[in-house]
Amino acid sequence: MARSELQTRRMDAVRAWSTFVEHGDEAEPLVRPEILHSWTRSEAAISTDVREAPLADESETAAFWRGSPLQTAVERVEAELRRTAEDGDLVVAVTDPQTRILWTYGGRVMRRKAETVNFVAGGRWDDQSVGTNALDLATRLDAPAMVFSAEHYAPIVHNWVCWAAPVHDPVTGAQLGVIDLSTTWDRTHPIGLATARVMARLIEAAMPSGHHGAGLLDEGAEPGLSMRLLGTAETWLDGQRLLLNRRQTEVLALLAMHPEGLSLEHLHALVYGDQAVTLSTLKAEVSHLRSALGGQLSSRPYRLMMPVATDVDLVLDLLRSGRVAAAVDAYGGDLLPGTNSPALTELAEYVAVAVREALLADPQPDAVVRYVERAPYDTEVVEVCLARLAGTPHPAVPLLKGRLAAARQ
Repeated sequence: MARSELQTRRMDAVRAWSTFVEHGDEAEPLVRPEILHSWTRSEAAISTDVREAPLADESETAAFWRGSPLQTAVERVEAELRRTAEDGDLVVAVTDPQTRILWTYGGRVMRRKAETVNFVAGGRWDDQSVGTNALDLATRLDAPAMVFSAEHYAPIVHNWVCWAAPVHDPVTGAQLGVIDLSTTWDRTHPIGLATARVMARLIEAAMPSGHHGAGLLDEGAEPGLSMRLLGTAETWLDGQRLLLNRRQTEVLALLAMHPEGLSLEHLHALVYGDQAVTLSTLKAEVSHLRSALGGQLSSRPYRLMMPVATDVDLVLDLLRSGRVAAAVDAYGGDLLPGTNSPALTELAEYVAVAVREALLADPQPDAVVRYVERAPYDTEVVEVCLARLAGTPHPAVPLLKGRLAAARQ
């Protein structure tokens, strides 16, 4: 783009931003809807005079990066990422799903600029921490995003242009984070967003084989059955993913929760309750499962004949040992959302309440921030945590206040 055209675009962005800061919704016709929405979110959480992004705990960030499949993938394509950064004088960043930067590399000029605003490993770049930016938009919208100049909420990055694209697990489709490319606004180029997409695909293609999603439950670590049931429904046998329908997953989950085994009638009651479903229908589901499990499902009673690990057991074990933050990390959300199995509905309530009560009793700020991403309307947990932090400059405070404001709208 010609410099004069870029300067006009920059002035338009500054005009829209100034209108929003001074007159709020009067900026609506001047800016893209996703930018206006993010400005509104940002305004509720931070002031425009924010000087830098808050930093997460350094050792916690490093530990997460070491345990992330993203580290392996980035290391495999690091030469390409570095070359892109150097050739375009960009700063390249890779984040986790909460928009915390895990890895960066910058060209000579942009590296220095990035350091002054904590665009570094550990920097929290969600819009509740540092205002509207491409990393946050790509994370929340799960789509490539560009933010130009004063489309950023915080003036500290009004001289930047950023392109970001989400990075997904190639097997499960789960979002693992985003990759962002940033430089100064006057170096804006139409190919920027496409380059971010290409870099994201490059990282996805470099994921370690056998990886099935991030988290504390390692599906391929030991032989046996591994089930992720909180917020999703994924099952592996000896490291290989099983393709099961919803009802088969529910049956298998109940068998996993009852290692002593279940009779046909008891299993039927747990799965269907008082629904008018025949025993033959359940037998057919069990028969399919037996085949998928290579025959490792016995009859009379129905019982799994291999080691079993679930994220439900992991979360409850962590809570029992008082490791609340680790339990929240492992808690992906509601157990099999939408299930109509009475037994699983009851278990879902038990796990959700257990996590919530643990946080109310011990509202660790970083754990609460992660929890409210999964339970955004649980204002009581946020309020208890903010009360505990009253008068302290903890970096979680603006995040939690922003979340509280958003939940009350």
